[in-house]
Amino acid sequence: MNQTPPIADFELRRASLCQLLHWLAVGRVQPQALADAYLSAIERIDPQLNSYVDVRAGLLHDQAQMADRRRRDGVIGRLDGIPLAVKDNFDVAGWPTRAGLPDRDTPVQDDAHVTARLRAAGALLIGKTNMDEGALGATTDNPHFGATHNPHRHGYTAGGSSGGAAAAVAAGLAVAAVASDSLGSVRIPASYCGVYGLKPTHGEISARGMVTAARRLDAVGLLARSADDLTVLLQVLAGYDADDARSRRRRVAFALPDWEPGHLRVGLLPNLAAVGVEPEVIEVFETAMAKLPHALSDRRTVDFADWNFSRTRRAGLLLMEAEMLGTFASDLAHADKPVSARFRGMLDFAAKKSAADYAIADRVLDAATLKMRRLFAQVDVLVLPTTPQGAFPLDGPVPDSQADLTSFASLAGCPAVSLPMGHLPNGLPVGLQLVGARGSDLRLLELASVCAATLDTAPTYPVIA
Repeated sequence: MNQTPPIADFELRRASLCQLLHWLAVGRVQPQALADAYLSAIERIDPQLNSYVDVRAGLLHDQAQMADRRRRDGVIGRLDGIPLAVKDNFDVAGWPTRAGLPDRDTPVQDDAHVTARLRAAGALLIGKTNMDEGALGATTDNPHFGATHNPHRHGYTAGGSSGGAAAAVAAGLAVAAVASDSLGSVRIPASYCGVYGLKPTHGEISARGMVTAARRLDAVGLLARSADDLTVLLQVLAGYDADDARSRRRRVAFALPDWEPGHLRVGLLPNLAAVGVEPEVIEVFETAMAKLPHALSDRRTVDFADWNFSRTRRAGLLLMEAEMLGTFASDLAHADKPVSARFRGMLDFAAKKSAADYAIADRVLDAATLKMRRLFAQVDVLVLPTTPQGAFPLDGPVPDSQADLTSFASLAGCPAVSLPMGHLPNGLPVGLQLVGARGSDLRLLELASVCAATLDTAPTYPVIA
């Protein structure tokens, strides 16, 4: 009788979540072997990448043994045996939730809502990933825990604030990751690291147990190596949570989309250069669009003359900084382990603003909602680059515009997907962003899957062998 040969560790790290679920189901791989493959890669690769701030091998082995036992007993969860990472601003019982800050070493008592759902689904929690200090940044260059390097090029940013999570997924150090997105913190690193990222409809996944940046902007985001993987994760994690004030009772309908690729009204901005997109990114975007004549056929230029993308980003940032004054009050007051001068300066900036300044910023949220309603009365999906630029050196200047193209979906509460659309002349990846009306998450993911299959531009995973 022929026996199927064992799957090499490299192949396990390259596989998508859906592929691994199949291999686990048919017995090609066992949870313990899968956990060992990822743990070995982390021990070998992450000292140079710095995507994790906390990995506990003993606990990972314990989880894998329990998953092995569940499979023997025939009672398994939707993600049983899959090694996943969690950004370090989500509570994991028994672990500290540092949120990128220096004085948060006390273990928490309870799981965040998403952590509990992952455990219930049988996922193996590998560890906590690196992030910007307080989630206030887009580079993951943390002054307390070090910078996360882009797996495509050492010395370049992985994006932020969820850079550690995106880098881990791209480098084959996690199958997928749960992170947070307030102004683009999942989609920016997804673009820079060449992975898939989803910011769901606001409130679709409960944010209870996540350290808040701005409650009206915060979304639990997902990072993976395929659009189908994102769909599986969304199905596991979405749902109403009565203990989260912003949780959606009307969920995304888990049914076939009511529009199909090829029959979509596609909205495009009239002039990407005018909103600060770099020429190299525009060229990659135009090349990608030229490859998608069927999936994105009915193209319409949408009027954004009344919308200032950078103003939207600045308004969202002010709301984040203002709320963080309360969230991180004890961290700001701690003298023995102080926050960085940069972080303190950004919050001090908010402290000096007037009530009128906050009211003006808050009105931008309403303006974004109205703009979203008018936009999606005309088109089904807005298509644009995820970021105006690709990844840049960690020791160079930081562009202010990183979140300009992602902030609109955040303030409007819309779902948005970033998928790899190609590579810049320097070889680094850059993302294509699909934005839809509230509740269209699954439609966007299906469209992202169609586009990805047509483009065939995703990096080969893992980026680091």
